[in-house]
Amino acid sequence: MAANYSTPVGQVRLLIADLDDANPVLTDDMINGYLDLNDGSTRLAAADALMAIATTEVLLAKKIRTQDLSTDGPAVAEALRKQAQQLREDEAAIVGSFFGVVQLNDAGRHEAEEWRL
Repeated sequence: MAANYSTPVGQVRLLIADLDDANPVLTDDMINGYLDLNDGSTRLAAADALMAIATTEVLLAKKIRTQDLSTDGPAVAEALRKQAQQLREDEAAIVGSFFGVVQLNDAGRHEAEEWRL
């Protein structure tokens, strides 16, 4: 069954490039867990998923070199961490653009302070 990229789970899969329907890196339950931990934010859930994948990469795919093959798990993990950080920054920029600070009282005066001349 093809992934539905209009759902939060599908959007997280899209952001982390977990696109192989036959052999997904993460289960839907895992992705739903990341979504729950991040109040439904797909970018933050994807960032957490990438960090988990990076941790697995470091633990399982250490730096290995044989005659005709080499793998560099730590380098892959670092790239995944950078991508996760970029997703967090993107989310902060989006959320930050909706909120602003409005000064409600006059400068130099505190709420309920008497106005003195």
